[in-house]
Amino acid sequence: MHLFTDSYQFELEFSVRDYECDLQGIVNNAVYLNYFEHTRHTFLLSKNIDFAKLHTEGIDLIIARIEVDYKLSLKSGDRFIVRVNMFPEGPLRMIFEQYIFNLPDQKLVAQTRVTGVGIKNGRPMKLDAIHGFSGLL
Repeated sequence: MHLFTDSYQFELEFSVRDYECDLQGIVNNAVYLNYFEHTRHTFLLSKNIDFAKLHTEGIDLIIARIEVDYKLSLKSGDRFIVRVNMFPEGPLRMIFEQYIFNLPDQKLVAQTRVTGVGIKNGRPMKLDAIHGFSGLL
């Protein structure tokens, strides 16, 4: 995973909700995946890339691999920000590097590297053939 930088393509702020915490009073590790996913989807929507619209065209964006490093725990009521950078890896794969920082301290809570691909009729397709991606590559 790349080290985080001061420059990000997109960021989204959240607050931890009570029901996202486990018996230890901290955010359950699986919930971080929801934070990352919501941020990726919102980022792509901000670039006019709509999952539902692509699906009606027979194109699905899927996750091929996800790797998460947890650094600190979030608790109920904590505020945090998820930041994302996306870049191509070859003609078929898109990489999302995402970071969660607590607020206001800006300490790294978790980071992930997500590999995504576009598929049509069950077969991978080139990113530049997916509507909206050519402007991001």
